[in-house]
Amino acid sequence: MASSAHASASASPHASLLDLAPVVPVVVLQDAADAVPLARALVAGGLPAIEVTLRTPAALDAVRAISEGVPDAVVGAGTVITPEQVTESVAAGARFLVSPGWTDVLLEAMRGAGVPFLPGVSTTSEVVALLERGVREMKFFPAEAAGGTAYLKSLSGPLPQARFCPTGGIGARNAPEYLALPNVGCVGGTWMLPADAIAARDWGRVEKLAREAARLRPQV
Repeated sequence: MASSAHASASASPHASLLDLAPVVPVVVLQDAADAVPLARALVAGGLPAIEVTLRTPAALDAVRAISEGVPDAVVGAGTVITPEQVTESVAAGARFLVSPGWTDVLLEAMRGAGVPFLPGVSTTSEVVALLERGVREMKFFPAEAAGGTAYLKSLSGPLPQARFCPTGGIGARNAPEYLALPNVGCVGGTWMLPADAIAARDWGRVEKLAREAARLRPQV
């Protein structure tokens, strides 16, 4: 997500996506018919920013359904890796974009899409390269495998202007450790979306888990 005025990392003109909620649910849907009730449960639980990953054929239809049917949700597309996916995601109603990594071609496409974006990084050099390009808000992926909280804490000294949404290996137990770091705005995760709850369409359970996740940010 660029931090410039033109491409501010925000889901509204005034707020950064990283500040909407402590957790961004990472949603993988096999059936777009589940998108609206799932999104309503997440929003009711206090998690309005919802990342639908482009890993299934139903993903774009799910983004479209949430965009049209759940106005209180801020729905985005994740696992965006091509300019074509950028175009398709925004056309479907995505209000933000998330990539696991980035290239200049992908970055330019996301920058031109007119919505906030989080390019993925896992090394210091990638962070510096994005800072050079005016991007200050990023996805840190795969968080646990790439060094976890210790790595991000080390980055906060020399690169305090960079902010992150770590994703990958994060759950209810270690999320507070990430959220306590000064350069972490939110985390991404799936633990509030158990596969058995989705299969059973147990939206009440999803809402309960989302509410617990929304309370994870440490009080400062």
